[in-house]
Amino acid sequence: MNMLYLLTTTAAAAPSTDMKMWAYVGFIALVMIFLALDLGVFHREAHEVTMKESITWSCIWLACGVSFTGFIYLAYQNHWLGLGLNSPTYAGGTIVLGEVTGATASIQYLTGYIVEKSLAMDNIFVIAMIFGYFAIPAKYQHRVLFWGIIGALIMRGGMIFLGAELIMRYTWILIVFGVFLLLTAAKMALIESNNDPGNNPVVRFAKRFFRTVDFYDGQKFFTRRTVAPTYVKDPQTGKDVLAPADPATLSTRWAITPLFLALIMVEITDLVFAVDSIPAIFAITPDPFIVFTSNIFAILGLRALYFCLAALIAKFRFLKPALILILAFIGIKLLLLALPPYLNDIGLSATEIKSIKIDPFISLVVVLGTLAAATVMSVLIPSKGEPAAH
Repeated sequence: MNMLYLLTTTAAAAPSTDMKMWAYVGFIALVMIFLALDLGVFHREAHEVTMKESITWSCIWLACGVSFTGFIYLAYQNHWLGLGLNSPTYAGGTIVLGEVTGATASIQYLTGYIVEKSLAMDNIFVIAMIFGYFAIPAKYQHRVLFWGIIGALIMRGGMIFLGAELIMRYTWILIVFGVFLLLTAAKMALIESNNDPGNNPVVRFAKRFFRTVDFYDGQKFFTRRTVAPTYVKDPQTGKDVLAPADPATLSTRWAITPLFLALIMVEITDLVFAVDSIPAIFAITPDPFIVFTSNIFAILGLRALYFCLAALIAKFRFLKPALILILAFIGIKLLLLALPPYLNDIGLSATEIKSIKIDPFISLVVVLGTLAAATVMSVLIPSKGEPAAH
């Protein structure tokens, strides 16, 4: 059987690959500018993020993620920096390198963005639990989430490019992805998750082998203090500021604050969710640029979305069933695409079974429709004790 690995060795292929690298460089530079403005300008001082601020930033990140669809369309349609040329695409149960139009690429990007954004909702539940366990003050939560996002960008970038290389070389991995997504959906439906951050082996390891303190030293991840800091009123600003530490109370060894332990847990949480979400996006397209950009834009808005929805998301009682259906749909989509060629090879059918490729637009409609239905049902059919919407 032809293994989906079709590499073009013409002279035109190399310049196209080189040009595509500049597309990644440009996108990463844009993300770095966004993050620098976020931390260095808008959140220079630690403060509690208000609902108004979180809604504003959620709208900004959502607008950036959705409007990037327009760039994807123009870039792939006009082949800017080689995008859309020699691009991986699914064809008859295999992956071939060919031309991808702007319309196809933009639908794939938007579908991937929505899927990743949807799966991030479950992440918010876990982050809220972590912050509650470590009693993270509201004004320090943004700092944990910011550096958590930096770590997520690095981890997901590596996982995406590793996944892209693997599926180009070994098509059977698509079958593994499909089965894994179905098992994940079944696990979400049948097993009630009960994660206690204090029982996490990484947290236990940190507390056992490193000096830790149970107080906060402002928004620092590490401290040399041995006693909790005190606060004094700044006569110029009227704000409470940390009083200088008594030199006699300072240790020669650095200690980990609860803020850093929370950051470790946030990173682990994202890694766990990435294992679920990255196979889901590869079910939509094998193009690493679309996978990477849609994934990154989805998690960039996670901080603002957390502050916006952490207290409200529990009211969307049908969101989890919707996510289960989406994961199951994407898993079945992958299996319909990748499994038939292998079934033909082992002779399980007298007639040749053809791969079924679900159109990207249909996938987009299914994902949006499922989320819309879950939202409407959550509003119209509230849980017991909540008044129904009129």
